[in-house]
Amino acid sequence: MAKQVFTVKGMHCSACVMTLEGLEDELAGIRSLKVSLHKQRAEIDYDDKKIGEDEIRRAFEGKGYGLARA
Repeated sequence: MAKQVFTVKGMHCSACVMTLEGLEDELAGIRSLKVSLHKQRAEIDYDDKKIGEDEIRRAFEGKGYGLARA
């Protein structure tokens, strides 16, 4: 298991938060995904044997957002 905090680029409203938090249901291996609009961050708890950071980053980018380690 891994837990990482990432900076999210491109968020500007609560709909952005809901879109990104919806990735928790879309990606196998994500245990918890909490997004803060105010802090522009995502805290992700995931099974690193099922999903990697690159795949998570691509999923965020696919929704139109940037993701970088905080």
